[in-house]
Amino acid sequence: MSYQIRVLGDPVLRQEALPIENIDGRVVRMVKDMVPVMYEAEGIGLAAPQVGIQKRLFVYDMGEGPQTLVNPQITESDGEWAFEEGCLSVPGLSFEIIRPKQVHLVGRDLEGNEVSIEADELLSRLFQHELDHLDGILLLDHLDRDQRKAALSRWREIQSLRGADDLSPGGLSLS
Repeated sequence: MSYQIRVLGDPVLRQEALPIENIDGRVVRMVKDMVPVMYEAEGIGLAAPQVGIQKRLFVYDMGEGPQTLVNPQITESDGEWAFEEGCLSVPGLSFEIIRPKQVHLVGRDLEGNEVSIEADELLSRLFQHELDHLDGILLLDHLDRDQRKAALSRWREIQSLRGADDLSPGGLSLS
């Protein structure tokens, strides 16, 4: 199956993803189909809702090969870190977003094994960004009212200039 990345305006991006009850062959195939989509889009992460699947999982690659987290949760966070953040579902735009600098994330891998990761800086940001997607939260939701209004105006301008099929992500696209 070939997935398309859903972009701002698609209602699937605003829905909370459902937990995965059973890590079976369907889930494994879905992940195998998501990874090339992430690479083709030059992202470092991709959440299932971004390809229209309302399940709580995401794939990512921080340079060590593709990884998958199923039913992830952040159990602790600490610190603060501002960083320019982009999103494959809001291509062409990026914003400085303040997020916790460190997080502790738990979830499952594709074999069903429990995973526990202490993440700092970019990996921490990636996890937080992907979890936002699983909760129906977009990058724009981290902006204040005026920033969001300007971002939506810029989004409409980019779409009218380039067309929805010719958008490249701005900043570092986490997903």
